[in-house]
Amino acid sequence: MDKHYNTPREQAIYPSLAGKRVVVTGGGSGIGAGIVEAFARQGALVTFLDIAEQDSRALAASLAALPTPPTFVPCDLTDLQKVAQIFERIGAVDILVNNAANDDRHEIANVTPAYWENRMAVNLRHLYFCAQAVAPGMRAAGGGVILNFSSISWHLALPELTLYMTAKAGIEGMTRGMARDLGRDNIRVNSVIPGGVRTPRQEALWHTPDEEARMLAGQCLPRRVEIADVAALTLFLASDSAARCSGREYYVDAGWYGA
Repeated sequence: MDKHYNTPREQAIYPSLAGKRVVVTGGGSGIGAGIVEAFARQGALVTFLDIAEQDSRALAASLAALPTPPTFVPCDLTDLQKVAQIFERIGAVDILVNNAANDDRHEIANVTPAYWENRMAVNLRHLYFCAQAVAPGMRAAGGGVILNFSSISWHLALPELTLYMTAKAGIEGMTRGMARDLGRDNIRVNSVIPGGVRTPRQEALWHTPDEEARMLAGQCLPRRVEIADVAALTLFLASDSAARCSGREYYVDAGWYGA
């Protein structure tokens, strides 16, 4: 991964993650790729799902020399039948990271019922069914971890993202419901809420000097959030160090309250 987007940080080692079976959705690029690499470097057995085959195969190749290299499985997460088949092949999972999403901009007047359904399928629906697929194996193993990725966007009411923010708000409600229903089986469920993370996609599509200045002015810490920062929080919440953390929202946004 380009180190510009994965600035090295002090990295804790979590012995409890070694050998854990991890699935990361949307793991081929951006935040997902950083999470895949972080778990693999902890000695976890990582499978990542993505529709972007070129980026995903490049990531897998770049990490092939690790003692526990990750495995890429092509998957369109809007195809729930395919999702079920893939999880059946993968087998038992200890940690599920529901990261996949797409934040395409849109105008309210241009949204059709078909586009609504597509955006919910891309940004919300698959999280539920991926969790549903792994829950029995976690229950049989005596516990597990599900991390659902939300976004700072709906907390700030950012423009031209109504459907994306609707999905992300729903993810946080879904997380609390799952945490309650699955907690009796020692399955911990939390939301991770990234802020304005520096990724290749965000830099290419939305970033301008004015936008960066506006973002930093709204943050308590006037520093960009990096992929490595999100990966560090994800590792902690997945590890036994967070054994009593469930049903909550955890931010990694440099304290962004808007500007």
